Parts: sequence; structure tokens; C-alpha cells
Amino acid sequence: MVTLRFKTNIKCNGCIQSVNPFLSGIKEIKDWKVDLASSERTLTVEGNEITPAVIISALAQAGYKAELI
Repeated sequence: MVTLRFKTNIKCNGCIQSVNPFLSGIKEIKDWKVDLASSERTLTVEGNEITPAVIISALAQAGYKAELI
């Protein structure tokens, strides 16, 4: 299992609902969450054989930015 962390511009629960279909549609992702309490709005993604590029692309399609930490 791989764990990746990203700094994002996701700011609220509404934003999380917006990215949900994009991230949940990636079969390699087992779990993901956003720490809204963190100033970096950290997205943590866990799964098998996932790459940062796939996550960054999915968030871009949803209208958000992500930077690997």
C-alpha cells in the first residue's frame, strides 16, 4: 500500500464533495481524506500502484490544484 500526501487548495466540505467523484472513480485508491484544519489543506491518498500524476490530474479535472509533499 502506498500513501501519498498533497498540499491542495481544497478549502471546505463543499470542495471535498466536488472532488469526490474524481478521486472515488480511481479504482487504485483505497481511501482518501483532506485535513481542513491544516493550513496546507493536506490531501492524504492511500492505495495500490497510484502515482502522484494521477491524483494531480484528477484534482485538476475537478478544478483544484495539488502539489506533492
